[in-house]
Amino acid sequence: MDFRQLRYFVAVYEEGHVGRAAERLSLSQPALSQQIRQLEHSLDVSLFERTSKRLLPTLAAHTLYNHALPLLDGMQQARDALRNFRGQSVRTLAIGVLQTVLYLVPQLLEQLRKAQPHLVVHIYELSGLEIERRLLNGALDIGISFLPAHQPGLHSLVLYEDELQLVVPVDHPLREFKKVSVSQAAELPMLLLGEEYQVRQIWQTQLANLGRRPHVQAELNSMAGILDSLLNTSLATVLPGRVQRVQGSSWLLWKPLTEPRVPLKVGLVYRDAQRHQPALELLRTLLEDKSAGRPGVPGALDVII
Repeated sequence: MDFRQLRYFVAVYEEGHVGRAAERLSLSQPALSQQIRQLEHSLDVSLFERTSKRLLPTLAAHTLYNHALPLLDGMQQARDALRNFRGQSVRTLAIGVLQTVLYLVPQLLEQLRKAQPHLVVHIYELSGLEIERRLLNGALDIGISFLPAHQPGLHSLVLYEDELQLVVPVDHPLREFKKVSVSQAAELPMLLLGEEYQVRQIWQTQLANLGRRPHVQAELNSMAGILDSLLNTSLATVLPGRVQRVQGSSWLLWKPLTEPRVPLKVGLVYRDAQRHQPALELLRTLLEDKSAGRPGVPGALDVII
């Protein structure tokens, strides 16, 4: 058993599927399966029960996973410490990003390249729950997500504020409304992101506070797909207002929500501030919005958008 096999095992354990784990590790499925079989042979235990749809971890796998995480994390910290000892900064950075703030990525990557040309950046589009899970198990260094973080042991740094807005097609019955109350929006049939997405969770929580539930007519797991679909339906959706700047269309109308407003905070989420302090400071500098709390007012973030 070596650290490479442990890393492969952790990926398979967390994904529950050889194909997804192989994609995450940039390996072929046969090569990954062979490594897992070799690990099982060297340990003389069965780590997974193989079904037609997924791999089910055995009790031995649960035990190994709990021991493997601190070992892999310790090895990575040792490597980082040695790089710093030689006067070299960490050369890789894994960032998890919500789909609804993915528009930050293109210009962020270019600015990171200019600021740290030797830094290799890995960007993963994930749900908020998955970002937090991967931060805790060490698969991610930093997340860009809605705040606050839900899992204990995670820290956050606010970058900017936004608001949830109602989005409707241009011929929608509410087209003449300048703003729409949350109670009015609750009555509308909606096309929403799935329940694993934080925007959906925030909206459901807001309605629950009013004793209401969303009127879900359909779901899609793609924000761009939702906006395209609205053009051909009479449905509505809710999304962060800043999305309009990059996904705007003359055939869609964005209506501020009121009574109450639904504020959003977007920020950096991380586990180990000391370890990632240089990266946190760099991302904060590149992303921080000088006009926080004033949506629509040009500021530092507009350079990125």
